[in-house]
Amino acid sequence: MSKLFMFEKPIGMRDTLPHMYATKKNVREQLEHEMTSWGYQMIETPTLEYYETVGSESAILDQQLFKLLDQQGHTLVLRPDMTAPIARLVASSLKGEAYPLRLAYGSTVFRAQQNEGGKPAEFDQVGIELIGDGTVSADGEVISLMIAALKRAGLSHFKVALGHVGFVNAFLLEIVGSEQRADSLRRFLYEKNYVGYREHVKSLPLSSIDQGRLLGLLKLRGNEGTLDEARKLVSSQQGLKAIEELSELLDVLESYGYADYVKFDFNLVLHMSYYTGVVFEGYGGNLGVPLCSGGRYDELLAKFDRPGQATGFGVRLDLLIEALGETKAIEQTCILFSKERRKEAFENAASLREAGKAVVLQDIAGVADVDAMSGQYEEVLYYIGAKKGEV
Repeated sequence: MSKLFMFEKPIGMRDTLPHMYATKKNVREQLEHEMTSWGYQMIETPTLEYYETVGSESAILDQQLFKLLDQQGHTLVLRPDMTAPIARLVASSLKGEAYPLRLAYGSTVFRAQQNEGGKPAEFDQVGIELIGDGTVSADGEVISLMIAALKRAGLSHFKVALGHVGFVNAFLLEIVGSEQRADSLRRFLYEKNYVGYREHVKSLPLSSIDQGRLLGLLKLRGNEGTLDEARKLVSSQQGLKAIEELSELLDVLESYGYADYVKFDFNLVLHMSYYTGVVFEGYGGNLGVPLCSGGRYDELLAKFDRPGQATGFGVRLDLLIEALGETKAIEQTCILFSKERRKEAFENAASLREAGKAVVLQDIAGVADVDAMSGQYEEVLYYIGAKKGEV
């Protein structure tokens, strides 16, 4: 193993510089303000959780978990997502609270990367969980809140893709006849490997009609008319029920005034076994990856001995900032002073801070290049020598 340089960081870890920190803080506050205005209450969970509980039940692949041992020999994980920790919280500290529960969070999550490739292993996620409500109205509320939060944060051009795990599962099983075969096809969709999906379909011992139906799934993307196309491909009750849920969901979103922000994508598979119903992803700012996602997970709470239907979403703060395309300017005033006018400078700094301004006090004797330093600030005031001047 080669010796690490002093400036190296673990794979996927990032430093956050002042301008980015200020931008993250501002965007996070906008998202959280929208969520709390819809009645969601902010919570925090520990950075470390037990692998046997939260780690094994999370939606994140095992190889992406950061694991370590405590002094008693228990395996711990750095929290890889927030849904499983919140499920644990609901089943323990909030066990006496009646359903439905509306909870919100803004937390750092950790996911190990094999090779960096630009992917962070530590990032901030802001989101909500609506627990104990299995209605389509709840799905619509969560998606509408996500849209409203993105708009409040300043994102104007984005789309939310809607899918349904129940449709995909029923459709694949109806044609291929076994969970094992369906699982192979689902994995291609989960990985968004549509070329691999096509090649795999062509290799299956199916009639040309059934192969055509499977390939037709890839075309089920678009507006409300996509629902009619989906009805032509599936005949099972489960599949048809999923389509009707999506149709009702569109009605809910129209009532909120957000139907124009969504499109249907019947290929959408966010996790192989975690999600159970409506799923969705948000795209914006010409990013090649979704900046937010979520869906219905009705079976997770039962694993923590407090059954409850649930849905929620999470927004990747770093990707949202990238989609917004700008960082927040840091507005500071700098007061440069000499020792003769130190007291006067300090008094003015206190007055400006009282008025809400951020003020840096700097003894000019400690500055090598005044022009270079002054360029970092919105405003520079000089208290030097016998006479006061302002720039």
